[in-house]
Amino acid sequence: MTGDRPVLVGLLLYLLVAAAPTILFWVAARLVPAVVEWMAELRRRRTAAPVGPSLERVVANLRRLRREVRDRTQNTQVRRVAVLAAYDDTLLQACGLVDVDAPLASAAGPDRAFARLLTEAALEDAGIALDPPPDGAAAA
Repeated sequence: MTGDRPVLVGLLLYLLVAAAPTILFWVAARLVPAVVEWMAELRRRRTAAPVGPSLERVVANLRRLRREVRDRTQNTQVRRVAVLAAYDDTLLQACGLVDVDAPLASAAGPDRAFARLLTEAALEDAGIALDPPPDGAAAA
């Protein structure tokens, strides 16, 4: 039976059989931790905390900005415009958190004041009190 195969082919087969377990072990040692880390990352992404401020923080900011908008003691026009813009942005953020349609998002120019009122009413209907009762008073 000797001589039916060239010596080089026999040598290559021997090297393949001898090196295969070592190569497979090395690949598994490199690949398995990477796969485990990838699956852990997928799990972390699914259970990750929501990005952005909580609803309570947004409502607190909304109430604070609402008091500033109604106060009308801002010294400059720039300050008034900035406070109103911040209030509008916070209104839209609150609407997004409670999944309420915000007419303010598509309003422009002189229609913004009316759209702001509609958006405030929508938030009130969703259960967010923009003007909560003062501390110590009974809620109606």
